[in-house]
Amino acid sequence: MKRREFITLLGSAAVAPSVLGPLAARAQQGQRLRRIGVLMGLVASDPEGQSRVAAFEHGLRELGWVKGRNLWIEYRWAGGGENELRNHAAELLAMAPDLILANSTPVTAALREQSQVVPIVFTQVTDPVGQGLVPNLAHPGGNLTGFTSFEFSIGTKWLQVLKQTAPHVTRVALVFNPHSAPFADLFLRPVEAAAPSFSVTPIAAAVRSADDLDRVFDALAREANGGLIVLSDLGMTNHRDALIALAAHHRVPAVYPFRYFATSGGLMSYGTDVAEVFRRAAAYVDHILRGTSPGDLPVQAPTKYDLVINLKTARALGLTVPEKLLAIADEVIE
Repeated sequence: MKRREFITLLGSAAVAPSVLGPLAARAQQGQRLRRIGVLMGLVASDPEGQSRVAAFEHGLRELGWVKGRNLWIEYRWAGGGENELRNHAAELLAMAPDLILANSTPVTAALREQSQVVPIVFTQVTDPVGQGLVPNLAHPGGNLTGFTSFEFSIGTKWLQVLKQTAPHVTRVALVFNPHSAPFADLFLRPVEAAAPSFSVTPIAAAVRSADDLDRVFDALAREANGGLIVLSDLGMTNHRDALIALAAHHRVPAVYPFRYFATSGGLMSYGTDVAEVFRRAAAYVDHILRGTSPGDLPVQAPTKYDLVINLKTARALGLTVPEKLLAIADEVIE
């Protein structure tokens, strides 16, 4: 073979996509491939989880980070329980990523237990100081920073909009999973303090399984005028279909912490835009990949809460939503 033909053949083989794929493209562009892991507390088939990671990747692209060009992302979905969560955390950390994005309080806690070195950006974490994840919000230090979900006083707002929509309610069950929401008492206290002014009796309802959900609704149905508040909790998110179906079956008016509950058939929700939080998290990832220490980035609290009302569900429950509430709603589902 002539020397020129040999060099041409060698060059073609060196850049063949079937051999090197994205790595070859990266090498051609002279860019360093950064590696990040993403640990989600939902199952991979959950559309809500997919919308979150789509928002995250969109935010990264806007900042110049593109999968296969200068970024590698490894996802793990831990919707199956604590053991699965710990195993996935260990798998991601073993890959020695530049950073991990953690979704929810239990996910962040599992990663924090296993590494105090790898940078971690968390989303939808409740009470990160009280849970021992960071020493303070303004200067978290260490390897963690991110975004909280709620101020605890929001419980009073949940109670207010529930009573405005269903004024007959006199008993309100606050449901949560004590394993995934160890902070639940901090939401309960403001509701208990405000309950007399709304003429309601609050009931703390711990739910560890689907059977517990049935018992909660059976208890509410035994007496008239029951209502429901669902706390911000990964366990409740994973049981949202059952929650919404049981509320409809027992004709219990309920307020939920996130929009995706209302769009799935829940009566109303008041909470943060989760997709927007994931887009904001992309900016923190960008800062860290460019050299900023996570401990120097303050933990950010919510900046806006959205009220979403499902009128179809209200009609099915025989409720008339006040015009003044509809007027301030961010979204009304017909």
